[in-house]
Amino acid sequence: MDNNDIIRPENKVYCRPALLTDNTMHYCPGCSHGVVHKLIAEIVEELGLQERTIGIAPVGCAVFAYNYVDIDWIEAAHGRAPAIATAVKRLQPDRMVFTYQGDGDLAAIGTCESIHAANRGENIVIVFINNGIYGMTGGQMAPTTLEGMVTSTTPYGRRIDLNGYPLKIGPIFAMLEGTCYVTRQSVHTPANVRKTKAALKKAFQNSMAGLGTSVVEVVSTCSSGWKMTPAESNKWMEENMFAHYPLGDLKNTTDQ
Repeated sequence: MDNNDIIRPENKVYCRPALLTDNTMHYCPGCSHGVVHKLIAEIVEELGLQERTIGIAPVGCAVFAYNYVDIDWIEAAHGRAPAIATAVKRLQPDRMVFTYQGDGDLAAIGTCESIHAANRGENIVIVFINNGIYGMTGGQMAPTTLEGMVTSTTPYGRRIDLNGYPLKIGPIFAMLEGTCYVTRQSVHTPANVRKTKAALKKAFQNSMAGLGTSVVEVVSTCSSGWKMTPAESNKWMEENMFAHYPLGDLKNTTDQ
């Protein structure tokens, strides 16, 4: 046993997923991306889909995801990942195809592609990292930015009369007939990490079973963009983000 092994209470040994590379991640301290990457690597291995999984990563903080999870990846233009995923899944229906998108990418630049792919019921998984801000490009306001939240483009806080309301795109996905599973989770505690892993695994299984589009939203922090420490970011997320983006399943037709 090495230092990366963890003994679980049921006396099983957890080993670092082989699909997770040894490359040093570029993410800021406290960022949720690394945890979600690890969960995806675990799930792909557990489902035996190492040679059949294709990830689509557009522009954003996770644009270099291919450096960290050793599966096939395709780079997409900003916001266009669901369109690329649609083509890949239709051409190779036996593949597990997922997108990995931030809120600025999915809920702003790529709203059209995201909504229409889900409305068509494409058999893909959309992994949606929602930290309420444009993280990669300087911390600008995103559609998901909360009212009063300070960003580089709303230095006095988001105003409803000027900027509109924060976009709750999860419920919009849930209303579409093409979606079979829409859930909102987080990875800020061990318990929540387990719930997010279960959600991602269900979504991947839905895709392979041809049940329609699954969306896993992960409410996250952005310590750099929020100008907080990782601990402060987690606390702020719990006290503010969860009130507007409550955790839990928004739609689940697969267990009926």
